[in-house]
Amino acid sequence: MQDRNYDFFKYRKVTSGLSIALVAMSALFFGVLGLNYGIDFKGGSMIMIKDNKTAVVGDYREVLNSMNLGDFNITEVFDPAKSLGASSEKTFLIRIEQSEGDLVAQSEVISDVRELINKKFNEALFLQVDSVGAKVSGELVQKGIISIVLAVCAVLIYVWLRFEWQFAIGAIAALIHDVLITIGIFSVLRLEFNLAIIAALLTIIGYSLNDTVVVFDRVRENLRKSSKSLLEVVLNNSVNETLSRTIRTSVTTLLALFALFVFGGDVLRGFVSALIIGVVVGSYSSVFIASRILLILGVKRDWNNVGSKAGTQFSNIDA
Repeated sequence: MQDRNYDFFKYRKVTSGLSIALVAMSALFFGVLGLNYGIDFKGGSMIMIKDNKTAVVGDYREVLNSMNLGDFNITEVFDPAKSLGASSEKTFLIRIEQSEGDLVAQSEVISDVRELINKKFNEALFLQVDSVGAKVSGELVQKGIISIVLAVCAVLIYVWLRFEWQFAIGAIAALIHDVLITIGIFSVLRLEFNLAIIAALLTIIGYSLNDTVVVFDRVRENLRKSSKSLLEVVLNNSVNETLSRTIRTSVTTLLALFALFVFGGDVLRGFVSALIIGVVVGSYSSVFIASRILLILGVKRDWNNVGSKAGTQFSNIDA
């Protein structure tokens, strides 16, 4: 792979157009469909049940309908690990919307549900029961948004000081690209969006930044060596020189994530799904988006000249 030199800017209009289309569609889906918020953000209760018998979703729905719970949803959780064997176990996920009253009233609802299910389904085993009040869920939404904004601002400041402002804009563009597309996919597929996904988005920001900074470091190094070469040539050579590292890192990370997706259980599946999407999109953006932004904005050419006005006073700090 190191002997080949791919022209990553040959189809830059296609890759740029694709990214713009994906980001625009993600924003549109988010605006129209919204997200399938979990109880962390909506408030309410979540009950996970394992059943060793032949019960189906309709059986549980019939039982719960008799309780006049209001809005609730019940689904069967697909577990790839169990599907590989001959296990007859089934896992059901029940979501009950926030009822009128405080958490005490919500706890009473859960208690009634557990009592009735235990009565109707002797083999039912309660794996997980969670409740979140409306006030707490509102605070979690606010804190989740603040954490993502602060992470992006920290990245902007770090890359600006580490390189120069053009690099910072390129890194932020790649991060926004990765986060928006991940959110868009969650919106389209109606995957549950909870606090674990916020943690996944912060992880994606860190992973994408790491990939992008590796490319940027090589760009700066090559600019020192060949300040007279065309910027497009320098950028393309830099991406090619770091390509094998980018692919190896992404593949090994994805192998671990796929193992977690299959064998980690439903609790981790949403978190891992977000990371899988983020790693794929982040690898793409570090190659095609960040470098494309640098080509558009232009960068300081003579990095050997410390006093050059094009950079910042921190631009020659080595990592």
